[in-house]
Amino acid sequence: MAMTSKSGNEIRSGFVNYFAQRGHSHVGSSPLVPKADPTLLFTNAGMVQFKDVFTGKEKRPYSRAVTVQKCVRAGGKHNDLENVGRTARHHTFFEMLGNFSFGDYFKEQAIDYGWEFLTGALGLPAEGLWVTIHEGDAAMGLGPDEEARTLWRRYVPESRIVACSTKDNFWAMGDTGPCGPCSEIVFDQGPAMGCGRSDCALGCDCDRYLELWNLVFMQFERSVNGALTPLPRPSIDTGAGLERIAAILQGVSSNFDTDLLRPIIRMVEELTEKPYGYDPRLDVSMRVIADHARATAFLVTDGILPSNEGRGYVLRRILRRGLRHGRLLGLKEPFMAGVTGRVVELMQGAYPELADSRDYIGRVTLNEEERFSHTLDVGLRLAEELLARYKLIDSLTVSGEDIFRLYDTYGFPVDLLRDMASERNLGLDEFDFEQKMAEQRTRARESWVGSGEVEVPARLRDLTTRLSVEPLWHQAVQAEAVVEAILVGEERRAVPALAEGEAGEILLNRTPFYPEAGGQVGDVGRLTSDGTVAEVLDTRRPVPALVLHSVRVRRGRLTTGATVHAVVDASHRKVTAKNHTATHLMHAALRRVLGDHVKQAGSLVAPDRLRFDFSHWSPLADREVERIEELVNEQVWENRTLRIEIMDLDRALSTGAMALFGEKYGERVRVVTVPDFSVELCGGTHVGATGEIGLFKIVSQGGVASGVRRIEAFTGPGAFRHVRQEEQVLAEAAERVKARPLELTEKLEKLTGTTRELEREIQRLQSRLAAGTLEGLIREAKDVDGIRVVASVVDLRDPKGMRDLGDRLREQLGSGVVILASQAGERVTWVTMVTRDLTSRLHAGHLARDLAVLTGGGGGGRPDVAEAGGKDPSRIPDALSKLPDLVRTQLNKKN
Repeated sequence: MAMTSKSGNEIRSGFVNYFAQRGHSHVGSSPLVPKADPTLLFTNAGMVQFKDVFTGKEKRPYSRAVTVQKCVRAGGKHNDLENVGRTARHHTFFEMLGNFSFGDYFKEQAIDYGWEFLTGALGLPAEGLWVTIHEGDAAMGLGPDEEARTLWRRYVPESRIVACSTKDNFWAMGDTGPCGPCSEIVFDQGPAMGCGRSDCALGCDCDRYLELWNLVFMQFERSVNGALTPLPRPSIDTGAGLERIAAILQGVSSNFDTDLLRPIIRMVEELTEKPYGYDPRLDVSMRVIADHARATAFLVTDGILPSNEGRGYVLRRILRRGLRHGRLLGLKEPFMAGVTGRVVELMQGAYPELADSRDYIGRVTLNEEERFSHTLDVGLRLAEELLARYKLIDSLTVSGEDIFRLYDTYGFPVDLLRDMASERNLGLDEFDFEQKMAEQRTRARESWVGSGEVEVPARLRDLTTRLSVEPLWHQAVQAEAVVEAILVGEERRAVPALAEGEAGEILLNRTPFYPEAGGQVGDVGRLTSDGTVAEVLDTRRPVPALVLHSVRVRRGRLTTGATVHAVVDASHRKVTAKNHTATHLMHAALRRVLGDHVKQAGSLVAPDRLRFDFSHWSPLADREVERIEELVNEQVWENRTLRIEIMDLDRALSTGAMALFGEKYGERVRVVTVPDFSVELCGGTHVGATGEIGLFKIVSQGGVASGVRRIEAFTGPGAFRHVRQEEQVLAEAAERVKARPLELTEKLEKLTGTTRELEREIQRLQSRLAAGTLEGLIREAKDVDGIRVVASVVDLRDPKGMRDLGDRLREQLGSGVVILASQAGERVTWVTMVTRDLTSRLHAGHLARDLAVLTGGGGGGRPDVAEAGGKDPSRIPDALSKLPDLVRTQLNKKN
C-alpha cells in the first residue's frame, strides 16, 4: 500500500480501530493528573494509568488494551518547556498512541502489529524503516536481545537493525519492579531532512532519523539488589507520538505544520497580521503560542488552575510563556483565551470534555492574561530601576541572582531583560542565572509531593498479597468478622494482640465500616467479642484490597484470629449520609445557577458539616446563594427516592453521569441518581430519599485559590441549630434597639440616619469651635527667621478636621507654616502645611517626618501638606520646642 496523506483525526481513529479489531479493549485517556501516583507531576505516557496492572496490584477485565493518551511534559523529570517552539518536535502537550498486553502476547505479536500498522494501515514504505534493539549489558547480566533481532529480520535487513545501549533501549518502571529491553521503530526521512554530513546515521542529533514508535518488552522483575528475574507472564507497553506520525504522512518537516497544529498557528497569523514561515524569530513565537494554547486548554479542563505551586505553577509558566511570545509578536491585548477556543474547536471531537469546559477555559485564561499584564508592567518598572542601579555603580553585568529574582518572583522574561540591558550596554550573567534555575528545579523535585498521596508502605503491599476484604458497607451496618491482622506504630508492625488501653489498626476479613474516600470521612463504631470492647475511631482504605480500622481497646484483649461483632455508629453514618446526598444536590444546583463550567475541586463530607470546593472565577452574589439553597431544599421537600445502580463505566457516562475529576474508576461503577436532578458516579453512603436531609443551609462561601470557590453548609439538625442560633442573635439585637426582629432593618436604618446627622452636627460644632480659636492661634504665631509659624496642640481626633482647621489657618496667614498636633489615646497625629510661596524653601513632608520621629513614629507627604503619626504623646511638647530649629535647618539648606 502506498503512503497516503491522513489527517490527525484519521490516524487517531485508525490506530484505535486497528487494535480494537485485534481483541484490544479501547480504554479512554486518563486525566493529565495521575491518580494515586506520588512520583509524577503530569501523565506523560500511555502506560501511566496501567502501572498497577503491570505490577499486579490491580486486575482489569481485559488483557489487551489500546489508548490515545493526552500527555504533558513540562516540569519535573520530563520537561520540554524551554525547547518548545525552537525545534520541530518538542511539545508540552502531545498525544501518545499505545497498545498494551498484560501477560497476553509478547515480542513476536507486538513486532508484527507494529510493522503491519505502519506499513499496511498507514502505508509507510518498508525501505524507510529502521529498528533498534538492546545491545545487552554485562553489568546487568544481559546479552544482546537476539530474540528481537531474529523477529525483526523477517521485515528489515540486518543492515537496518541497530543495537543500542541500556540508556536508550532498556526501560524500567522504577528502581525495582517490571522492566525490560526496548525496540524502537525509526523512519528515515532522507538526506534532505538531515544535517548533510557524510557520516550521518541513526543516532545523529539531526532530524533525518525520526523515532516513531517504542516497543517495551517487560520481561523481567528487578529486585532491590538489582537482580533480574524473568516474569512468568511478560507484558507489552508501546508508545507512538501522534504528531510525529502525522508529520510524516502529511509530508511536512515539522509537527507544527500538521493539521493538528497549523490551524492554531493560522489563527495567530490573523491576530498578529504577520505571516508564518518568513521570520525565524516570529515563527518560534507562533509555535510557542500554538503549543501552549493546547496545553492550557487541556490542563484547565482537567482541573488545573494557575497558581504559585505544584501543577498550577507549571500551568502559570506555560501560559505566561505563551503570553510573553504574544507580546513579542506585538499582541498587547488579551488573545490567548481566543486561541484556546480554536483548540477546543479542533479537538472536541476526540475529547468531548473540551466542549463542556470551553467557557471555563476562556475565563481562566483571560483572568491569567489580565494578571500577567499587571505583573509585566510591575516587572518593567523594577527592571528599569535595576538596570539604572547597575549603570550608576558602573557595573557592566547584571548578576544571576538579580535576573533570577525578576524571573522567579515577577515572571519577568529573561530575553526581554536581555534586550533592555543591551540597549544600555550591559550584559547578563546567564551562567549564574542557569545555576540558580537548576537549584530551584532541585528544590522543586525535593518538595514535590505528587498527587498528594503517600506512597503505599511496603508492609501494606505485602499484606495485599495474602489478605483482602469483603466490603459490606452498602448492605449492612453490623456484621460478624474475623480479625486478620493487628498493626501498631508508624512502621505498622504486626502484633498478636492489643491489651486494654492500647491502640492500633485492625484488618478484618469483611467489614460494614465505610472507609474514608471521595471526601466522605470514615465510619466509627465498635468491635465486641467475649467481653472485649474496642472503639473504632476511624476507617481508611490505603489500598483497594485493605481496609484499616483505627481502634483503641476499651475493655478486655483483642487478638488476631478472634471473631468480632462489628457495629457501625448508626447516628454518625446517618448524618454523614445526609451531608453526602446534599453535596450531590448542591453540585447539581451550582451547575444550574452558575453554569456547566462548575466542577468539583475537593470536598469534605463529615457528620457535622459539608464543605464543597468548585471551579468558579468570582464570588457568588447573595441572590445566587439564595437560589442554590432554594433548588436544594426544593429537592429535599420533594422527598425524591434515590436510585443506586451498578453498571459499566461507558454506559454510566453515556447516561450523563458526572465523573469527578481525579477519581479513579473501574470498569464497573456505582451510579447515584436523584431523579430529574442529579446523576453522579459515587461509592459513598447516601440517604434513601431526599426528604431525610430535612433542611439545607449554606453558612459561608469564599475563595480558596485562583478560580476555586468554597461553600460550607449544614443539613438536618445542624442546619436547624444554625438557623436557631441566627434567630437568637437577631432577637437579641432587636431587643437592644427596642424593635421586633422583622422590623430590625427599618430600625437600624433610622438609627444609622440619626447617627450620621449627629456626626455632622459634631463636625459643625467642632468647626465653629476651631474658627473661634483661629484668631488666637494667628496672634500666637512665632517669627522664625522671617517666617511666621503657627504651632499648636488641638483637641481634634479626626485628621480631616485637623486638615480643615489647617487650611483655614494657612489662608488667614497668607504666608507661613502651620503645625497641628493631636492626641488620641497613645497615638499622635501631626498635620503640617506650608503656603505655596514658601514650598521652594520649606517642605511640609520633611517637617511632618521629623516631628513624627521625635514622638516615636514616622510619615511624610507633599511639600505643601503632609500627615504623620507618633506613638508617644508625652513627647509632643519637646517636639514642638524643637520646631524652630527644624525650620531653620531647612532654610539653611536652601540658602
